Amino acid sequence: MKLFDVYPLYDITPVQGNDVYVTDDKGTTYLDLYGGHAVISIGHSHPEYVKAVSEQVSMLGFYSNAIQNPLQVQLAQKLGAASGCDDYELFLCNSGAEANENALKLASFQTGKARVIAFKNAFHGRTSATVAATDNRNINAPINAQHQVTFLELGDTDTLEKELQKGDVCAVIVEFIQGVGGLDEATAGFYETTDRLCKAHGTLLIADEIQCGYGRTGDFFAFAKYDVTPDIISIAKGMGNGFPVAGILIHPSITAKHGMLGTTFGGNHLACAAAIAVLDVLGEEKLMENVSEISTYFLEKAKAIPQIRQVKGRGLMLGLEFDFEVGDLRKKLIYDKHIFTGGSSNKKLLRILPPLTIKKEHIDTFFAALEDVITNA
Repeated sequence: MKLFDVYPLYDITPVQGNDVYVTDDKGTTYLDLYGGHAVISIGHSHPEYVKAVSEQVSMLGFYSNAIQNPLQVQLAQKLGAASGCDDYELFLCNSGAEANENALKLASFQTGKARVIAFKNAFHGRTSATVAATDNRNINAPINAQHQVTFLELGDTDTLEKELQKGDVCAVIVEFIQGVGGLDEATAGFYETTDRLCKAHGTLLIADEIQCGYGRTGDFFAFAKYDVTPDIISIAKGMGNGFPVAGILIHPSITAKHGMLGTTFGGNHLACAAAIAVLDVLGEEKLMENVSEISTYFLEKAKAIPQIRQVKGRGLMLGLEFDFEVGDLRKKLIYDKHIFTGGSSNKKLLRILPPLTIKKEHIDTFFAALEDVITNA
């Protein structure tokens, strides 16, 4: 049997990770400035993470959600304290797409409505409702067309208000910093007006924090910069440092009913152990403070390279935009300089999503390599 060929692959086979580095099967070590799509939050193979997962799997790796799981309660308490969202409730699942799927489903349950408003260049997942709310026709199959989704320009409050006035919108779903779409972010006025309009028209605001959350911006959530109160917050990537775990934080105004949401694997014992370890390390090592410090240093270093047209994003969710497409640049960085970076739907943008443990010397290494590759192109 062969693998279904849906991924264009670099000819690199990582076999080991250590903090901000991965080593391949040939013994070559790479500086990881992409973290597997912002998944690696506390560094590859962090010892506390390895210990927590190893100890848990030696006792009990899995049982269903039909029984008591104190680790879920512990995770919810730690997450509430770390995020400042103590009054929300937690539903655990397995992936970002599943988190957003449940968020949209819950919004429809709560409001009795079906239409969703999303924004151009949005990426919310590849499952049924989430892919319909993703602005990419190439990954939408005909079966997804059953969903009622309206795409608006990010920042267009006038059109948003007109759409909400129609009274049929269950949810507005928004990334407070777009990930795959290219690190675009609207103004405080837009986000705060969106929050107000949703509340005025009986529509739920879903904050998709799957990539921009979990400390990546220097705040626990990217929306924390603004005066907004999302009804549902979706979380995933950095939550498990590579272990498949995700969830939604649900405002207390939404009432749970048995059977309305469910999952087999979500919130299993191993997933909870991984997620608890991540929160512990985020706090113990003051990684959000590190994000802010390293981000400031990164921005200063970027000023020295005139080919960079602008730097987009916040914290350690950053994009370097050039006047040229960056595909070849990424290849040279990975094969010649042994540095992982990322792309986006904006072909001129180089995405930087490193582990939150990154240090200034790693940033120095990157910019020296970047300058050399550009100069000798």
